[in-house]
Amino acid sequence: MGELKFFLELQVNQTNNETYILQTKYMTELLNKFNMDDAKEMKTPIHPTTYLGLDEESKKLYRTQYRAMIGSLLYLTAYRPDIMFSVCLCAKFQKEPRKVILSVVKRIFRYLIGTYNLGLCFKRTKDFGLTSYCDVDYAGDKLERKSNSGSCHFIGGNLDM
Repeated sequence: MGELKFFLELQVNQTNNETYILQTKYMTELLNKFNMDDAKEMKTPIHPTTYLGLDEESKKLYRTQYRAMIGSLLYLTAYRPDIMFSVCLCAKFQKEPRKVILSVVKRIFRYLIGTYNLGLCFKRTKDFGLTSYCDVDYAGDKLERKSNSGSCHFIGGNLDM
């Protein structure tokens, strides 16, 4: 059958010592689908001081398009951990999306324009040491007063998915 090149919208590039998993083709299709391919690129997926709350004054949006955008971005998060936090933050507002929150989602797409070539790299190694990092805050969600936590695990220097 040959070497694996594409699988479920994943582009796989293999060398003797490394395997790269990218989603460049899928991201290009997404940007075209949502008319964001000509937008200006951004350096970060979300501004550090952004606060998303229930803004009753902002204009309501159609749920269908907003949910399609969030669903597409959620599929990207499997191999793009850099957008995970911002996409999950926006996903909380699928019930009643507002125009203010749509601008944050569009910023994530604008971030993808400049980082379409990022993905995961798995290096061949004989070291199988486990290293873990975690971060937790207590009641950091200002809207619902819930705690947030996150972690990542490396096996032999490779991020464990």
